[in-house]
Amino acid sequence: MKMKRFCSMLLAGALMATVLTGCGGGSDSGTSEGGKTTVTLWATGSDNVRTIFETLTKDFNENSEYAGQYEAELQFMLSGTGAQTLADMVAAAAKANQTDTDYDLIDLSGDDLSKIISQIGEESFVKLDDTKIPNAASVEAESTVATDYVQPYRGTTVILAYDSEAVPNPPKTMDELVEWIKANPGRFAYNTPGTGGAGDSFVRTAVYNFMPEEAITSDDPKWEEQWDEGFEFLASIHPYMYQSGGSVVYPNKNQGTLDLLNQGEIDMCINWADMVLSQRAQGAIKDTIKITQIEPALTGSLQTLAIPTFGSNEDGAYAFIDYMLSPEAQQIMVEQMAAIPLIDTEGMDMTGYEDLQDLDVSNFRIMSIGDLATDFNERWDNEIGTLG
Repeated sequence: MKMKRFCSMLLAGALMATVLTGCGGGSDSGTSEGGKTTVTLWATGSDNVRTIFETLTKDFNENSEYAGQYEAELQFMLSGTGAQTLADMVAAAAKANQTDTDYDLIDLSGDDLSKIISQIGEESFVKLDDTKIPNAASVEAESTVATDYVQPYRGTTVILAYDSEAVPNPPKTMDELVEWIKANPGRFAYNTPGTGGAGDSFVRTAVYNFMPEEAITSDDPKWEEQWDEGFEFLASIHPYMYQSGGSVVYPNKNQGTLDLLNQGEIDMCINWADMVLSQRAQGAIKDTIKITQIEPALTGSLQTLAIPTFGSNEDGAYAFIDYMLSPEAQQIMVEQMAAIPLIDTEGMDMTGYEDLQDLDVSNFRIMSIGDLATDFNERWDNEIGTLG
């Protein structure tokens, strides 16, 4: 077992300081069979994210222009399966002054990206050299956090999903949505924020619409003092939410609201664009279910890749980033997870996913409030989730 692999396994365990100081120090980037050097990608998320990364690493290894030079190895952590997050593990390695680890490339976005930058700073990552990522030339999307140190490779956004038979003219703004909700009590739902990102996006957007724009990308605790007006708004629309058995019910998980929409229990809900479009393409939900953006926009996310300075295969990491922005990789992400492509789609087959082309990445509201998210969800649980 190589020293760098041993170090990451230790970091994933107890993170004991006495152990950490004994890791690292090797100079070997890892050579796989056939002379190819190993580049290790670390990622986290739900099972569908794991599946897509398995497909992408296999394609990189077998079919990409880098196939004969590098061998990508995936280390994946299912979200919510342990106390330690990937961000915690990477931050621990940086704080312990590790070198030559197998943290060659890290997949990050949103709160995780904001959290790790606040803990160890941008300087813990390689400032990206655009000349080493030629496929990034057509990518206009930029991260609002650590802009020069992370490369966006796909987008996703929370949208308004609706049954076009019941709602032929969906709302275009938040004000119009509120009017519709009050005029159609019980026909709208969002999931409990702590159980899925769509509901989380809706309540955060609703609250932060009453606050300065700079607040949506800040983890400064001072902003908690300005949440009151937004929570009052959420309480005001509570009686008009989906009901079951005579009581308002907030569904569990993003899938819970989509199931209600598909079953005709509601006419509109908040959900992820990729979840709706991928399930529609699979025939799992009705063809009449459509998506639309509203203004001000619900939050979106740019998934990004970053190269830690304490990894062991920087060149291989650059190669994998470049591959992720190739038409072939972007096509895989469109077809398998309805990801919003960040490159020009002219040469891609978007059949069945035409809705993605109507989503303007430049209008995404990227929200990243770090550890404030925990306090936010606790307040929702205590003040909104307990309402009768």
